[in-house]
Amino acid sequence: MANNLRFQVVEEAFKKRAVEVKTPKERPSEYFGKYVFNKQKMHKYLRADIYDKMIDVMDNGARLDRSIADAVADGMKQWALEMGVTHYTHWFQPLTEGTAEKHDAFVEHDGKGGMIEKFSGKLLVQQEPDASSFPNGGIRNTFEARGYSAWDPTSPVFIIDDTLCIPTIFIAYTGEALDYKAPLLRALHAVGKAAKDVCQYFYDDVQKVQVNLGWEQEYFLVDEGLYSARPDLMLTGRTLMGHESAKNQQMDDHYFGTIPDRVQAFMKDLEIQALELAIPVKTRHNEVAPNQFELAPIFEECNLAVDHNMLLMSLMKKVARNHGFRVLLHEKPFDGINGSGKHNNWSLSADNGVLLHAPGKTPEENLRFVTFIVETLMAVHKHNGLLKASIMSATNAHRLGGNEAPPAIISSFLGTQLTELLDHIEQSDKNELFNLKGKQGMEIDIPQIPDLIVDNTDRNRTSPFAFTGNRFEFRAPGSTANCASAMIALNAAMAEALESFKERVDTLIAKGESKVSAILDVLREDIKTCKPIRFDGNGYSEEWVKEAARRGLDVEKSCPVIFEHYLDESSVKMFESTKVMNRKELEARNEVKWEMYVKTVQIEARVLGDLAMNHIIPVATHYQSQLIKNVQGMKDVFSTEKAERLSIRNMKLIEEIAERTEKIEQFVEELTEARKVANRIENIHERAIVYHDTVEPHMDAIRYEADKLELIVEDGLWTLPKYRELLFIR
Repeated sequence: MANNLRFQVVEEAFKKRAVEVKTPKERPSEYFGKYVFNKQKMHKYLRADIYDKMIDVMDNGARLDRSIADAVADGMKQWALEMGVTHYTHWFQPLTEGTAEKHDAFVEHDGKGGMIEKFSGKLLVQQEPDASSFPNGGIRNTFEARGYSAWDPTSPVFIIDDTLCIPTIFIAYTGEALDYKAPLLRALHAVGKAAKDVCQYFYDDVQKVQVNLGWEQEYFLVDEGLYSARPDLMLTGRTLMGHESAKNQQMDDHYFGTIPDRVQAFMKDLEIQALELAIPVKTRHNEVAPNQFELAPIFEECNLAVDHNMLLMSLMKKVARNHGFRVLLHEKPFDGINGSGKHNNWSLSADNGVLLHAPGKTPEENLRFVTFIVETLMAVHKHNGLLKASIMSATNAHRLGGNEAPPAIISSFLGTQLTELLDHIEQSDKNELFNLKGKQGMEIDIPQIPDLIVDNTDRNRTSPFAFTGNRFEFRAPGSTANCASAMIALNAAMAEALESFKERVDTLIAKGESKVSAILDVLREDIKTCKPIRFDGNGYSEEWVKEAARRGLDVEKSCPVIFEHYLDESSVKMFESTKVMNRKELEARNEVKWEMYVKTVQIEARVLGDLAMNHIIPVATHYQSQLIKNVQGMKDVFSTEKAERLSIRNMKLIEEIAERTEKIEQFVEELTEARKVANRIENIHERAIVYHDTVEPHMDAIRYEADKLELIVEDGLWTLPKYRELLFIR
């Protein structure tokens, strides 16, 4: 037993101690952005006229003048060399859900047999990665390799190790977007313009509207040794088998509990490095499931927030390994306990300081508030299927609807006060302004405790898109996802809703209605239209599934089928009218989504089959052989009658092991055959559907039998670290 690799790695994992973290002597505010070419450093390293032009580009959306690129590159190079940088890279976000980079050195021939450090504006602005080697959905053939990465000056350049990283978009030679950033920037531009136009009904001074995003990143930590002893974790990011621990999260003692010392050391190290990269991390805590944690930043402009989240996920993996951990970002790495999401807190703010989704202090401001609430609901209602497609994946499908996660039906929770207000406006035949109750005081009958200020909405953990006082929390995105996927769909849909709202209001005003009357007439119409998306009840109930279907909401559960919403005519029309993506780009993205789905399930099926045949069955049959020897030995020692009586339990185990291993062998054979049949289907859409319908069910059946065997086989023989070992850091 002592020679079992599982026991060795468990023992080594429990010997781990927290790595010493060298805390900077400065306050966080003093080293915040140390490795970022922010405005402060731009002011130092750029000429005044160049600096002013860059600020105009970053803050006001002015078009970048390529003539200043050389001057900007010179300033960046000077700063980078002083920081010990030797290379640069265009850092972009292809359709792999990760990031990509190709490093080049700051060196050129000097013409005299030596080398010089050189970095030109041309190299800053544009590079040429191989477009055919990234997922492109058929936009680029293998022999059509050319693609371009182009600098995004609105997201600051930063340093990782010895490399200057330049955030960029990634497009094909023919102009189509091959990444997340390009359509995200288009969506942000579209909603910014549409929101500004509507804002001017209420504020004459608004010239710009910004999209804000605050993501909450959930994740698991696992000891590196245990991770390495689980092939399924290493290759798929989740456990494909494993019986739940006797104790998991049922005691509710992990949530907000004391953070383990080793985890605290990891978090501290991560926060220091994140702050140095200007990622404004603020909150850390234990989440509900064992070994599950959360990190959240201060809200930022949406494009920058997306970049920071992608950078942070990469940073988490590196820092975790320095502390003897592996970060698990998979949405459902362990069966039977909570999965991990990435809640997207989304709002709009005007350049006059007004948060557009926040209630106001005057009737006019509250009319603005209701306008943006209702038009958000219109966007979510009209495109509820598309929004579900934007957060759906082979991995997130395991999480949605389970435990803490919202269901795979998009609805919006508003709270009692706001619901009553919208109902009042809908039923009223008067175009009159109204006031809202602000936060209320709550008296607590304990003298030492001050009164609490209660928000005007509660929270609904089962709602995928909940209003939380001054923003909406899109709770459905998965923990591995690029936030941009959900933000592209949501902001494009919002832009379309606001454009439609303004067009209809302007038409009524042109007919002689007053502005307030026209706005209220359109709002009343939209409140009625989007009413099916409003739901304040229990999103987990079976009654809600039936009710949602009756309301016309999308209740589909098949991931490949859900992706089809990207090609709904309403989706194509919306994306094209807002100039976010064209039909060709949408078709290509769906090809990529279906292909990624197939490959994910295919890898999992192969790993599960290997584990079943080369780990589970050999261990089970070895234990079965020991039991058989025991039964035979009983007959040599005891009388036949007594031996049979004493061997009853072992005989039952021998029989059960035989039955379960036989089933596993049968299911693995059926799984392999189902994959072969699916792989012969040429159309990737149809292949993805078959993988969902016929391949995945065999995997569930294999897991069920393997998990039952885990409970039967002697603990010392079981080779794979169990949940009770994986889920509790010591």
